[in-house]
Amino acid sequence: MDVKYEFTLPSSSGADFHSAEHLPLVVYFYPKDSTPGCTTEGLDFNARLEQFEVLGYTVVGISRDGVKAHQNFCAKQGFRFELLSDKDETVCRLFDVIKLKKLYGKESLGIERSTFVLNKDGEIVHEWRKVKVAGHAQEVLETLS
Repeated sequence: MDVKYEFTLPSSSGADFHSAEHLPLVVYFYPKDSTPGCTTEGLDFNARLEQFEVLGYTVVGISRDGVKAHQNFCAKQGFRFELLSDKDETVCRLFDVIKLKKLYGKESLGIERSTFVLNKDGEIVHEWRKVKVAGHAQEVLETLS
């Protein structure tokens, strides 16, 4: 049986984002607002936003940062898509992106950079885990084209 991935999260738009209303959907999970890799990834998706929209896809980014941090990040970078706040990690856990990470010898739980494509029925049709930022948004776009 196919699993339906459906969720509602607070968005940088100030409203709640209901995934079921925006299918098909490209969902990318990233560790932290306003960090170099996450900024580059967001800018790469933003630069290709029209191409995703022409194919019928909505693009959203999800991290554990709060709505205010998301709004600042969007304003500073000019993102034209919504960032969703998953402070309690409910959606992160639904997609199994919370992983043990090592940074400077310290272990902590954090978001593993990952991207998922949900079809019009809310089922995962493509997924990328342990994403490397360089070229990723383009790769997702080419996969959908």
